[in-house]
Amino acid sequence: MSDKPVEEMSFEEAMKELESVVDKLERGDVALDESITLYERGAKLKKRCEDELKRAEEKVALITQDGEGNPTGTRPVEGL
Repeated sequence: MSDKPVEEMSFEEAMKELESVVDKLERGDVALDESITLYERGAKLKKRCEDELKRAEEKVALITQDGEGNPTGTRPVEGL
C-alpha cells in the first residue's frame, strides 16, 4: 500500500492500488484490523477513480465537432 495521499494520485496510480487492495481482501489472509484499513483505503481509491473519470468525461463532452465529426476545439473546464 502506498503512503501517497489518495487525493494526489493520478487515475492510473489509484486504479493500480485499488486492484492491489481488492486482491488482498479477496485472498482473505489479512487480519480483521488490516482488512478494515484496506477497505477504507479502497473506498477512497474508488472515489478518486470515479472523480477522475467524471472529470475526463466532462472534458471530452466539451469538445465540439464540425458537420463531419471532426473536433474543432475545446472549451476549458473550470478547475481542470
